[in-house]
Amino acid sequence: MKIAIIAKTLITSIGLLTLFAPSQASAQLIPQPWVSVGGKDGDVTYAVGARALNFGVEVGTGADGATGVDVLKFINLPVISPYVGIGLYSEDKGLAVSGGVQVGATNNVFVGAGYNTIRGFNGQLGIRF
Repeated sequence: MKIAIIAKTLITSIGLLTLFAPSQASAQLIPQPWVSVGGKDGDVTYAVGARALNFGVEVGTGADGATGVDVLKFINLPVISPYVGIGLYSEDKGLAVSGGVQVGATNNVFVGAGYNTIRGFNGQLGIRF
């Protein structure tokens, strides 16, 4: 009976350690920058961003000269990295919600597509060091 409890505890512990252990920690410490160009309501929007440790920050301009900052949370999957975010913009635009996906095109280049409620749909091009 005690052996069964010890075995279950050991298996559960190893499973949780594997699930929550950071992968490629050294690669995640180096920021992965990107540029973004998009549009909303006929206006061209721009942004630059960077990602590290599955979090990202994006600074962008929207319609009517609104500028703002978005904080992003990435879900790291083998090929794609979907993300969601929230941001704050000037010019009385207020709160923005964003989401999208980034896909590794090569070992050092990634592309992405996203939507931001202030900046609209956008395409992204980034680099991994």
